[in-house]
Amino acid sequence: MFPQFTEDQIAIRDAARAFALAEIDPGAAARDASGEFPREILKKLGEMGFLGMTVPEALGGGGSDFLSYILALEQIAYTDASVAVTMSVNNSVACAPILAFGTQEQKEQYLRPLASGEALGGFMLTEPDAGSDAAALKTRATRTTGGWRLNGAKAWITNGGEGRYFVIMARSDPDKGKKGISAFILDADQPGVLMGRPEDKMGLRSSKTVMVTLEEAFVPEGALLGKLGDGLKVAFGGLDGGRIGIAAQALGIAQRAMDESVSYAKSRRSFGKAIGEHQMIQTYLAEMESHLQAARLLVYRAAAMKEAGKTCTLEAATAKLFTTESAVWICDRAVQIHGGYGYSHEYLVERLYRDVRVTTIYEGTSEIQRMVIARELLK
Repeated sequence: MFPQFTEDQIAIRDAARAFALAEIDPGAAARDASGEFPREILKKLGEMGFLGMTVPEALGGGGSDFLSYILALEQIAYTDASVAVTMSVNNSVACAPILAFGTQEQKEQYLRPLASGEALGGFMLTEPDAGSDAAALKTRATRTTGGWRLNGAKAWITNGGEGRYFVIMARSDPDKGKKGISAFILDADQPGVLMGRPEDKMGLRSSKTVMVTLEEAFVPEGALLGKLGDGLKVAFGGLDGGRIGIAAQALGIAQRAMDESVSYAKSRRSFGKAIGEHQMIQTYLAEMESHLQAARLLVYRAAAMKEAGKTCTLEAATAKLFTTESAVWICDRAVQIHGGYGYSHEYLVERLYRDVRVTTIYEGTSEIQRMVIARELLK
C-alpha cells in the first residue's frame, strides 16, 4: 500500500523542506563542529507546529496526521540529523505517550508547552545496565507525602540538560518484576535531577545526550502516567511510531547522501571524464538508489498503516531495520564515491556517515528488530 498524499500532507512536507533548506542547512556544519544546541531553530519549529505535530490543536499542537509528521521529519533530517532527532524525541516519546496515556489535566499541563517549543521533552528508560533489556531497570520510585521520590541513574538521555519534561520509567514495586515498573512525568527543573556532561558522540553532535542521576527527585501523585505498574506498557506503547520515526530520519540522511553523490559524480573528473561515466561508480549509484526507493516504500507504508489505525508492529520493525541498515550502507558508498574527500570534514558526506550510524542502535537495535520481525512471523 503506497499512500496517496493529500494536499495538506504535501503542503506540510514542502513547508518543512523549505524551512530546513533556508534555516537549518546553512549552519549545520558549524553546529556539528562546535556542538552548539540549535535553540533558535527549535523555537521556530515550535512556532510552526513541528514539535507537537500530532497533538490536537485544542491542546496547542499542530493537529497533523502521523504521515505528515513522518514526511516533515524526513525533510528536517535531510539537512541536519541533530535537529531531526530532537524533533523526533519531543514528538514520539514525550508528547505521544502523554497524549496516549495521560489524563486531561496532564495533557493540558504538559502538552501545551511541549508542542509549542516553550519546553522540550524527552524519555528516560535506558540505564547504565539496562538497554535492550528494559525490564532490568533499577531506578526506584518510593512513595512519599503527595507523590514519589526517584532514585537511580538514566543513560543516553536525549535533550538532557535542555529539556524540562521527561517521561520516566521507575520501579515502583520491586517485588512484582515487569509489573512493578511505572511511568511518571518528571519535571527536570528541580533539585535532585542531576544532568551530566553531554556525551562526546561520534555523530549527532549538536543534539544533547547525557547521563542523568536522580537523588530524591520528586514527582507529584498527579504525575503518574497511566496506571501504577503500567510503565512498560507506556514505554512500549509508542514503539511502532518511534521506529517509523527513526526510519524516516535515516531516509532523510540517505537521500542527502544520494544527492551529494550524484552531484559529485557529475563534477569530479578522473582519467579524462566525469567519474559518473565509470561503470563502477554507476553501479554504486544504481544500487544506492534501489535501496533508497525500497526503504521509502517501507517507511511510507508503515506510516500509512499506523495513521489508518492498523496494527503495524511487523511493518514498523521491518521499515526500521531495512531503512537504517540501508542508510548506513548508502552513506558508506557515498564516502567511497567521494574518495579521499569523503573522509574530510569539508565534505558533507563525512558528517552524514557519522550521523547515520546510530540509527541502527537507538529505538531498538537492528538485532532487536530482527527478533520482533521473527516473533511476529511466528505468531
